[in-house]
Amino acid sequence: MAGGALPAIHGTADTSRVEAPVTVKAYLMCAFAAFGGIFFGYDTGWMSGVLGMPYFIELYTGIPAPPYSPNDTSAVAKAAYKNYTLPSWKKSLTTSILSAGTFFGAIIAGDVADFIGRRLTIILGCGIFCVGCILETASTTLAVMVVGRLIAGAGVGFISAVVILYMSEIAPKKVRGALVSGYQFCVTIGILLANCVVYATQNRRDTGSYRIPIAVQFLWAIIIAVGLFLLPESPRYFVKKGKLEQAAKALCAVRGQPLDSEYIQDELAEIIANHEYELSVVPQTSYLKGWTNCFSGNILKGSSNLRRTILGVGLQMMQQLTGINFIFYFGTSFFQTLGTINNPFLISLITTLVNVCSTPLSFYTVERFGRRRLLIIGGSGMVVMQFIVAIMGVTDGTNTKVVSAMIAFICFNISFFATTWGPIAWVLVGEIFPLPIRSRGVGLSTASNWFWNCIISVITPYMVGDDPHSANLGAKVFFIWGSLCCLSVTFAFFLAPETKGLSLEQIDKMLEEVTPRKSIGWVPHSTFANDMGLVDGHKHIDVDHAEIVADNEKSIV
Repeated sequence: MAGGALPAIHGTADTSRVEAPVTVKAYLMCAFAAFGGIFFGYDTGWMSGVLGMPYFIELYTGIPAPPYSPNDTSAVAKAAYKNYTLPSWKKSLTTSILSAGTFFGAIIAGDVADFIGRRLTIILGCGIFCVGCILETASTTLAVMVVGRLIAGAGVGFISAVVILYMSEIAPKKVRGALVSGYQFCVTIGILLANCVVYATQNRRDTGSYRIPIAVQFLWAIIIAVGLFLLPESPRYFVKKGKLEQAAKALCAVRGQPLDSEYIQDELAEIIANHEYELSVVPQTSYLKGWTNCFSGNILKGSSNLRRTILGVGLQMMQQLTGINFIFYFGTSFFQTLGTINNPFLISLITTLVNVCSTPLSFYTVERFGRRRLLIIGGSGMVVMQFIVAIMGVTDGTNTKVVSAMIAFICFNISFFATTWGPIAWVLVGEIFPLPIRSRGVGLSTASNWFWNCIISVITPYMVGDDPHSANLGAKVFFIWGSLCCLSVTFAFFLAPETKGLSLEQIDKMLEEVTPRKSIGWVPHSTFANDMGLVDGHKHIDVDHAEIVADNEKSIV
């Protein structure tokens, strides 16, 4: 192997040898990449508490705050603070504008990740986020806050889309679900940290009340940007770009194996063979064609790009329609309107803590029970919990004991979400797309998450607000979320496949051969390397020119 050149790469027909054994290094790399979830969680988490801060409300409305402490439990103080809130349109705008920025950021990120790589795209997202964060921190007017939220949202869109893509491409198949679930865990950690900081600054009567929670975000940007400089690029990105020697070196770094390892040879051959196969089925002939390929194929065929895009976009839509972000975005404001809770900030902190403590359970269950089962079970559990909350609120929503019980069932609902739909929607989105459209498919799916996040952020204040033009639904809003959870369960039953324990390339083959409802029983029976002739040496790889040379070479423009 003179000069560090790769030998001719030969694949394997053994389906159990298409990936190297799991190493501690792989765990640590994915764990650090999952840190990007802190952005997502923290930036969505601090807004709920800030919207309920007396100083922030006074600054943005010009109405003097009541002359009582927010923690004053007297009847007169409760009455004063019950209606001391931002107008619904300001809550809607300041919350939803972040999601608008992330929507466009996620779509753009797919192209950028294919052009400069997954790693550099995440770092670029950190830079964009910092620009928005500066404006948010400096703001004393609604206009500056909105612009800052929009720009910061674009950075979060880059990070939220590409971190999932990056982790899915480097994580070992046996623990990919658990490691990608770590991203959702970091999201919950971010929300918890935001709530803790907000809780600590809520009673300040100066700009520090909201500037401190916002400025803390710079720390997350610095940590992940510096760390990503030290991590390797995704080997599948290099294969897509035709840089096979760099792909091999990146794979060695990810798997902790030497360059001439049989494991590296077999896995790299499988990635190359799968990519070649996908290009032969749906060629990439132009930039526009690359986007239209995401919507090509028969909608009734589970392996078609159109069907995969519908699955990815639909999963993220259904995750948002569970109503979980109603609790995390507007929980403080909602608990204030109930009028029977002494400290709504503390209740929001408790619900966030439940989210954090429940999510790690998914690390085990996602690999033990699989993705499909958990989506169906978790969705069903949320249906029950949300209908119970709605019924109790409608029956006797002013009774202190009933409200306490409602909060308990809201916590059960959060737990069901945190162990199922929260992490698993992200896991599946990173697994279901073939390499030629993976970055754009994940980008579109992530954009779907933020689009529906934006829609919910816009309409929810009007659904539960008590302004003249608001619906003032109160606890009845949980009837809506429960009904939408029924839709999520139906979607998962008919469209969500089981991908547990399969490599990304094996998932492609599974989707070609069985329907989602039969996917649980599918087992790999061949490899792409064998199907494409790389096992017997019919093809070899000229690394110096980064080309795949075949006996019957087929040119793809």
